[in-house]
Amino acid sequence: MSAMPSPARRRTREDQTAPQADRPLDGGQDRRVAGLLLSIAGVAVLMGSITGEALHPGPYTTHADTLSHLGASEPPDSVVVQPSAGIFDGTMLAAGALILLAAWFAQRALRRKAVTVPTALLGLGVLGVGVFPLTTPGMHTVFAMLAFFSGGIAMLLSAGVTPSPFRQLWTVLGAVSLVAIILALVALNWGPVAALGEGGIERWNSYPIVLWLVAFGSHLISTCSAADSGPRR
Repeated sequence: MSAMPSPARRRTREDQTAPQADRPLDGGQDRRVAGLLLSIAGVAVLMGSITGEALHPGPYTTHADTLSHLGASEPPDSVVVQPSAGIFDGTMLAAGALILLAAWFAQRALRRKAVTVPTALLGLGVLGVGVFPLTTPGMHTVFAMLAFFSGGIAMLLSAGVTPSPFRQLWTVLGAVSLVAIILALVALNWGPVAALGEGGIERWNSYPIVLWLVAFGSHLISTCSAADSGPRR
């Protein structure tokens, strides 16, 4: 008769067969730093946008105006108004740099380029929006589209490395974000989209990304803390 496997051996086998998304993530310190940077970036974008909108001398509405209009009005005769422009541009520069740095730490911890590459591209896009406001419309559009699409893709792909219910939440948020930006590009005059306006439909793309930055960052921090507080052998 063969000997029964020891409890330690059984645990090892169970760990090897557990779904990868439900396993604790490796690289505790890097994961903690990545999560903190992503959360700070998300909070900064949200609060910076609210502050820029509140201090805009107007006229400015979330129906007709996009977030980029905080930095400058539409070309060719773009008008820059302060303090909103300075707040918006500075927020984008800081948040973009934080996301880029977070993507580097996340790659060290997760080793999942499918997640970290689009996250880095999101950071690059946000940074570029701060460097090139609407006074330089060509470059601004390139970086804005990079941020919009990369953010949605990053959300969808991050669902594969996280357990429920985050997996389902980020799948829904990613899909909503991508559908919103596609509708903004091809169906802006369609009834439901026109009712939201250019500013409204853009926020349906951008705010899910902001929420994901905070939520995914918090998830990375919490899983790291849970692993650190577990039993030590």
